[in-house]
Amino acid sequence: MSKALEELAEKVGRVSDIYATRNDIARDDDWYALKLQEEVGELVSAYLRLTGRGRAKGEGREAIAASLADETADVLAQLLLFAAHNGIDLAAALDRKWFSYLDKSPTRSSA
Repeated sequence: MSKALEELAEKVGRVSDIYATRNDIARDDDWYALKLQEEVGELVSAYLRLTGRGRAKGEGREAIAASLADETADVLAQLLLFAAHNGIDLAAALDRKWFSYLDKSPTRSSA
């Protein structure tokens, strides 16, 4: 894993440890997947509110935009936790799945 991702994952892991201890949460295999799904749902909810397709709940646009940013951070943090728990090297997976396209020349069909 890249140094930057490792540092993020380590910090997120420490915060998750504090959260689990304070709230008496057992983080089993299912917890990592289910918590990630919960955070994605909260991200979508904030997005819908920001785009006028969900209840604003008395919040203004600025507060909703901040909520969207916070929920995006939650998704990234939970993804890092999920990957660490499952032994996934995200940097290697990104290299293999996404960044390999950067090495390929764009092809154009001749018409």
